[in-house]
Amino acid sequence: MHILLVASAFNSLTQRVHAELRDRGHVVAVELALDDAALRAAVRRHEPRLVVAPMLKTAVPEDVWSAHTCLIVHPGPVGDRGPSSLDWAVQEDAARWGVTVLQAQAEMDAGDVWASVECAVPPVSKSDLYRNEVSDAASAAVLLAVERFESGAYTPQPQTGLDAEDGARCRPYLRQELRRIRWDSDPTETVVRKLRAADSQPGVLDELLGQEWYLHGGHAEDTLRGRPGELLGTRAGAVCRATVDGAVWIPELRPRRTPGGPAAFKLPAVLALGDLLPALREHPAPLLAHPERRTWSDIRYREEGQAGFLSFAFPGGAMSTAQCRRLLSAYRLACSRPTSVLVLGGGRDFFSNGIHLNVIEAAADPGAESWANINAVDDLVEAVLTTTDRMVVAAVGGNAAAGGLMLALAADEVWCRSGAVLNPHYRLMGLYGSEYWTYTLPRRVGPAAAQRLTDQALPLSAAAAERLGLVDRTVACAPQDFPAEVARLAAHLASSPAAQARTVAKKAERDRDEALKPLAAYREEELARMRATFSDPAAPYHALRRAFVRKERPARTPPHIAAAVPARSAASPDQPGRDVTPLALSDLPPGPGACYQES
Repeated sequence: MHILLVASAFNSLTQRVHAELRDRGHVVAVELALDDAALRAAVRRHEPRLVVAPMLKTAVPEDVWSAHTCLIVHPGPVGDRGPSSLDWAVQEDAARWGVTVLQAQAEMDAGDVWASVECAVPPVSKSDLYRNEVSDAASAAVLLAVERFESGAYTPQPQTGLDAEDGARCRPYLRQELRRIRWDSDPTETVVRKLRAADSQPGVLDELLGQEWYLHGGHAEDTLRGRPGELLGTRAGAVCRATVDGAVWIPELRPRRTPGGPAAFKLPAVLALGDLLPALREHPAPLLAHPERRTWSDIRYREEGQAGFLSFAFPGGAMSTAQCRRLLSAYRLACSRPTSVLVLGGGRDFFSNGIHLNVIEAAADPGAESWANINAVDDLVEAVLTTTDRMVVAAVGGNAAAGGLMLALAADEVWCRSGAVLNPHYRLMGLYGSEYWTYTLPRRVGPAAAQRLTDQALPLSAAAAERLGLVDRTVACAPQDFPAEVARLAAHLASSPAAQARTVAKKAERDRDEALKPLAAYREEELARMRATFSDPAAPYHALRRAFVRKERPARTPPHIAAAVPARSAASPDQPGRDVTPLALSDLPPGPGACYQES
């Protein structure tokens, strides 16, 4: 079936729906909802059998939905309406929520129901919930709704005839005055819920050190104490702020935009505050923190028998120069431990999206910081590639893209949760790429498929990635269960009689590959291309990075997604390559870019 996806951005959910519909044999195109005229033209051009809107912030024009069946994905259960559905669910501590696929009509979120799927609401941020439990429910609901539509035998149900879930009702936009943290009275649990409900957007507006900031992210702290609202210390770029009964770690801040000023963007809190920050004690991240402690750390290590687990969770999946260096130090420590299997990652959300474009954009010399960042990532990838005394597993619980995905491919095995979306390409940011991708990607999928994946720049489902050989195992489980499932699989691998033989064999293979072409040669060739881009102020990368970071609105839908994509095109051996020139600035999707998506 020919399906047109209409979305306000090609975000993580739209990417997942795009990939999974292609997996099931549908021909899929995307149109960004930039204006009604462009949407009408796209519908006339494609003549789709069905229009699906996975993430839409504006109404579909009446002349479109009255002529074509248009299905709207609403991130709330039956009976829920309003633009802040997930925000309310997290802020009010809902235990369960859901996703409803509705038919578009004049009244927003009031159309007949084609499908609805429930999901759990674990104690995580709104953006994490959206990319995981909500994404799983939305994918299942969309696929069911599409199947029902294609059958021609299903009649969608009016909402008035269906039972609404507990807490589902029509609610307004969650304004900042309702999100405001009252530091002199809100307990830690309330502060954390408010911060989680506003992450990653819009953040919680607050005053700090005499200026207005949006606070992003929130994690309880069980040891540090102080006067409510006071800054108590720093850790790995985050600041700790006292509450009435404890404290919270806030990893990122965004200054309030000044009238007429440039768009502001999120940064690690310490970097954002800069000279405003008073002298505070740095509390190093506890790499081996006790599991019962309530504190925040973006890198952790633990052991279970012969398996070591090095987990990391960086906001938005981006890894700055400093974060890469800290992760490399932790990796080296993990490699000094007496284990036979080392698991890298294994958390429930992002694995990695590569270099930290926001930190680069904020640097005095973005080109120089880009160079430092890519070399720091390369150092980490090289360490993984040259680990020959144990099996290394990359456990990809959430989405991964660009250099972050190439980090996973450096491992001996890649285990991927079934709901993850993978983007094995760089060109949407005007980059050739590094992280030894010219060695690891062809090694896994073959040179021809590697070329197609990087040229087409389309998202892959975990299932499609496994078929290609990009990943070794897909793990079908709920997001919250992924760490435990990875631990079970790692213990089995560590106890396997074949594990030691595989370790010996991989060292021999690495030696053979090194003799054919040293890793240093791959890195030198890749970095020569990257250096030329970083040092050229006219290179598209700089404008594309700026537009991504500052969420500039594109002029049109990027052509690589606007064209109808045949089913499972990325896996088809005879699929011709597409135009591989970097996208123009006007083609950049609004908000986070197509392969660096945050939400």
